[in-house]
Amino acid sequence: MTDFRDIPHDERDPNPWLALYLDDSTPLPDHVKAAWLKDSSSRSRQFLLPFVRPLARISIILIQILKVLLPKRWAHSKLLHRTLAFSMNRFVSPEANWLIMRHFHLGSQILSFIGANAPTPVPTKPLAPMQIDDIKDELFLKHDLNLFNFVIRLNTTLRSHGQHMGPVAEPDFGMLCDPPLQLAAMPHGRLNILDLQSAIEVYTPVYQLLLTDNDFWRASNSLQLDETVAIYAAKILSSPEHLVMLNNKHPLVPLSTLRAGHRLVLHGLSTEMLHCLLMRMATGETPLPSREIAKTRQAAGRPAQAS
Repeated sequence: MTDFRDIPHDERDPNPWLALYLDDSTPLPDHVKAAWLKDSSSRSRQFLLPFVRPLARISIILIQILKVLLPKRWAHSKLLHRTLAFSMNRFVSPEANWLIMRHFHLGSQILSFIGANAPTPVPTKPLAPMQIDDIKDELFLKHDLNLFNFVIRLNTTLRSHGQHMGPVAEPDFGMLCDPPLQLAAMPHGRLNILDLQSAIEVYTPVYQLLLTDNDFWRASNSLQLDETVAIYAAKILSSPEHLVMLNNKHPLVPLSTLRAGHRLVLHGLSTEMLHCLLMRMATGETPLPSREIAKTRQAAGRPAQAS
């Protein structure tokens, strides 16, 4: 992997990737940031993405017109996921594949964290693929379904018990860990050069074509729940300032599917940063505001949520 610390600093020609790597204003582990920036600085992203993105968005429009003529329930989810796994194995860069695979683990861990620290614990269905071929088990679709089903289960439970998310004095961080996925284990073939953003732009119209309109719309608008999930975590941790990291909002204002590819990249980055923040609080590297707030509430005679 590129070691950005070895890049010489020329004050008359500063390297923008070095600046982004050294910047510590947002939580992101160094090895993840290095993989992200290597992928972002690749020739594929520089020269291919400007052509891929407009073609992908035109394809989304044309496929939407085609869907008017197809049966409403027309879909081939298994073919979709076999196609995604095949292309990831043969064309997508190691860094992009690693980041995609990490996302399933991180998203599952974050939902498990929220479910375990809700006033009444809510079960989750974690996804933890260890190899790209695991994608064939309709993993992308399950990822979207898990998110919506979790939000429904969580809020149904809260409403039925008259409860609300709130600060937890000692949150349960036990489900959090760095996924046991090795970048070196990702495919490193001669054609594995497609960067993350270009790959997602290519996959989005394929996703639309091979799923029902309802599944594609739900997948696209699951990105709106980034803010929802982050608010849950912020309430548990009493750390609302970290909501500034979000870009896929507001959850009640669905956006056009044309920008789904770009927003999916933001979704992945937001998930990485939220997971990093939780890990830092779990280890004590970052202070836990909810601990002091919960103690203050208890001292005032108000109920404080316990983990």
